[in-house]
Amino acid sequence: MTSFLDADPALGFGLNNLPYGVFSRGTDAPRCGTRVGETVVDLAALESLLPVAPGTFTQPALNAFMATGKGTWDAVRARLQRLLATDGDADLRDDDALRAAALVPLSEATMHVPAQIGDYTDFYSSRQHATNVGIMFRGADNALMPNWLHLPVGYHGRASSVVVSGTPVVRPCGQTRPDDDAPPVFGPSRQLDIELELGVFVGPGNALGESVDIADARDHIFGYVLVNDWS
Repeated sequence: MTSFLDADPALGFGLNNLPYGVFSRGTDAPRCGTRVGETVVDLAALESLLPVAPGTFTQPALNAFMATGKGTWDAVRARLQRLLATDGDADLRDDDALRAAALVPLSEATMHVPAQIGDYTDFYSSRQHATNVGIMFRGADNALMPNWLHLPVGYHGRASSVVVSGTPVVRPCGQTRPDDDAPPVFGPSRQLDIELELGVFVGPGNALGESVDIADARDHIFGYVLVNDWS
């Protein structure tokens, strides 16, 4: 698919992708958008043309849209592709006033954390990473805990620490013991661990006590994002 906007699909921001995010322009309030080439498409400005309830995209987070479920996600994506295609629907392409309101140069957009993250689980899923950490604590012969190969090891993460790309990272403080013959001291950490991880945004949830079958996972997964995990 090709767009009437200047977009090279090889760069990852053509009509086959259409990633969702939250942005602001100047002093305007943050709202939901997507990207085609070097243009941010203001979904709040196009909301009347999309199959969503009023106010879904005028919020500073994607949570309301994420909660609508896969049927709505698919319908919105299909409609956006028609609105942005070279030979698609003319509602946006041929409306100069709407184009001026809805199409924002990427250079003028400020990105924000795309969702209100109430909680998250960090899965200990890389065998190489688990082995390296295990060696530090238990030695090479006992690097992996016996249960690691049989269940998805996960632990609670601090949602308040999730920030948008470009936010300065503050070196954490804690206790270290540089001298084994002296008490521990409090201060900035001397080393940082940097991991490239895959983040998964979950849309509709499940009732308390009910699990989600693996065959139904795609109905709950809204999308993915790369996470730079510092610790």
